[in-house]
Amino acid sequence: MNGFSLKSRAIVFAICAGAFVFILALAATSGGKFDAENAAIALIAAIICAAMCWAYAERTIASTAAAIDAAIGRLTSAANGDLESEIPQEVGECVPPLAEAMDGLFRQLHSNLESVQRLALFDPVTALPNRIHFRRSCERALTELPHETMAALFFVDLDRFKAVNDTLGHAMGDQLLGMVANRLRAVADRFGVEDEMRQPLIGRLSGDEFTIFFPAISNVRDADRIGRGILFALSEPFDLADQEVGIGASVGIAMRPEHGTTLTDLMRAADAAMYHAKAQGRGRAEHFSEELAAEIAERAQLETDLRGAVERDQFALVYQPQISAADGRIVAAEALLRWQHPERGLCLPGSFISRAEETGLIVEIGEWVVESVANTIARWGKLGVEQRMAVNISPRQLDHATFFRRLREAMQAAEAPARLLELEITETLAMHCSREVIDAIAALRADGASIAIDDFGTGYSNLARLRDLPLDRVKLDRSLVENVATNPEARTIAQAVIGLIHGLGCEVVAEGIETQAQLDVLRVIGCDVLQGYVIAQPMAEDAFIAWAQRAPRIEGVRIAG
Repeated sequence: MNGFSLKSRAIVFAICAGAFVFILALAATSGGKFDAENAAIALIAAIICAAMCWAYAERTIASTAAAIDAAIGRLTSAANGDLESEIPQEVGECVPPLAEAMDGLFRQLHSNLESVQRLALFDPVTALPNRIHFRRSCERALTELPHETMAALFFVDLDRFKAVNDTLGHAMGDQLLGMVANRLRAVADRFGVEDEMRQPLIGRLSGDEFTIFFPAISNVRDADRIGRGILFALSEPFDLADQEVGIGASVGIAMRPEHGTTLTDLMRAADAAMYHAKAQGRGRAEHFSEELAAEIAERAQLETDLRGAVERDQFALVYQPQISAADGRIVAAEALLRWQHPERGLCLPGSFISRAEETGLIVEIGEWVVESVANTIARWGKLGVEQRMAVNISPRQLDHATFFRRLREAMQAAEAPARLLELEITETLAMHCSREVIDAIAALRADGASIAIDDFGTGYSNLARLRDLPLDRVKLDRSLVENVATNPEARTIAQAVIGLIHGLGCEVVAEGIETQAQLDVLRVIGCDVLQGYVIAQPMAEDAFIAWAQRAPRIEGVRIAG
């Protein structure tokens, strides 16, 4: 019967009722005798009963159909977003189960939509507006402000939040973020105005970054007071996991209309001011300034110029000799990157490498260096030049084992002797590189390349890790070299470090040697290889090869003119 319509069921019900009445009437009027007259009388009664049943059923069907039509209309309005209107009365009267089901469905949908809206607009950890909601609210507030009205945007970044996450776990970190949000609400309440249309707006952008927008500021001094209030509120210890936790914050401040009238401009300015506050020692509130604007513009221009330099092949390598302390032989040359800027002239790596690493351009520059080094070593091998070429590896490159694999492939493709390649890795980076990177370096070393630690003495070395690394040489940092000729304590420290390196089975290279006195002392206290301006300045490839060919091997060390 499940496949029948209501009308079909009504017809069947009427027929069955008529048949039942026909049988009863026939039995009542026949007196035991069945004839045509009795059958006619029974049939009339059956037809009347069936007709009445059909009329009643049809009326019921009509009411039910009207209720269903009303239910369909209500469901259509719900599909268009109306979850608040009542269920039509006729549905409740004619089809109560349907009315109850619809009511429960709408209540559940309403609850689910409210949850989705909260997740879409509010941060679940702090219950503050999330990035999207904050931006929309702030942009709306900015458009409603008169043109000359002063407002302030505060960019807040927690200083030591990562340490809490790492030591106490993310659950405690989330709890701490909730406490931070409550303190920021208290600051907003304290410094907010009575005008409901100009209440401060607070948002959590991501991670440990928060923003507060004050749409009604009388002067810059008020912004300073608010900044100090934020710092004080977040510098107080937090009671977390039965212990006091201190984090602090750095705050960047951007003023409207001085630093921009759009939210994008204000957030860019406040973000730059916050990073400046961190660079100044953290726990500070700094305003955006013309100096910061100039620095941002300069960094943007530098990035543009670097992209152009990669495209136009404006980079070059120069080579500075490294000589044996024992007999003055040239044993290696350090390849140093130079940028021939069309306007600034020759630029040293210190003026652009950090920006290249920040923007990721160091990857493209590194690929150029890899190809150039492989081709140069191949040329040197064919010329019979047996000096190693030392190449510095940037932090960005060291993060990826693929760099070392590309270098190995480039060396093999150029048929460059691996024995002429030396990779220089800073001490700090060597302490933190992954197992995958160490394996990739070891593969290069197995081909014949040598590995050196650069700037040794500036970081915190783990001697056990140094022992496990595939190393051949260690280069002393300039800070260990510059005072060895004039300061007995510096000389003692340098000698102790040299002894330690020799104990690890590695050669010692001293770089940054600028005077004959430094050179003489370093030879006496045990350095194996010497490098610096007192020997020779960095040179182009042709000049280096010519210099190497005329430099005699002598007992002791020769100073180039």
